[in-house]
Amino acid sequence: IMFIVKSEIRLKILTELNDKPQTIKEIVNKTKMAYSSVSNNLNKLEYKKHVIKKNRIYTMTPMTKLYFNQLMDFKKSIEVIKNFNSFWYKHDIKNINNELIENITQLYESKLIETNPIDIYKTHDNIKNQLKTSKNVRGILPYIHPDYPSLIENILKNNGKIELIMEKNIFHGLLSQIDKNLKNKSVKNGSLKIHIYNGNLDIYLLICDDSMNLGLFKNDGSYDQNRILNSTTEDSLNWANNLFENIKQRVI
Repeated sequence: IMFIVKSEIRLKILTELNDKPQTIKEIVNKTKMAYSSVSNNLNKLEYKKHVIKKNRIYTMTPMTKLYFNQLMDFKKSIEVIKNFNSFWYKHDIKNINNELIENITQLYESKLIETNPIDIYKTHDNIKNQLKTSKNVRGILPYIHPDYPSLIENILKNNGKIELIMEKNIFHGLLSQIDKNLKNKSVKNGSLKIHIYNGNLDIYLLICDDSMNLGLFKNDGSYDQNRILNSTTEDSLNWANNLFENIKQRVI
């Protein structure tokens, strides 16, 4: 592994071969590296048994492919932590289990949405716009924003489905603000499901039709409304749904 990571050229070559077997010319055309550099490093990789050559086509060996993909996953994990440092640093992640932390690379293509002095409602407005256009919503709500009841009502009125996890006091606060007939009808037909969490829900999660939003509490116990991690990739939605199901298993 050290032989691989010590050279940016070798990393680029293996990145190409990880995609598919290729000739030197194909690698040169895609990477724009000098032919001599690619050829020289391919010879070294072949000598170390990281690649094999057949009919001028180079292929990564199975064991090197395994090492390389583990290395890339580790690199992505580091980048998820580094790129979103302000999101993770001094925040509580105890509700994210070890398996989800190990799979944090699924959040690799996320973006960090943060408020600023010019737009102090940026995080909420982003979530609000997603709720306005979604038909199916799952959420872990440690608090109820004043806009949420009407947004939830609109989803239910448009034959959408909502499944929420929340603490008991938050649950009663939400239901008291939703039209009683709509609430009863939605609960009866299964379009509104609410699970009561026995304890402190120190995490925020909202999964809409094609996006997920993750919010964290600070170490002092207060919810950080100034930043959320947002993503629309399939991997991130799978990660978010696994988090939802994990916490759902802990409800009373």
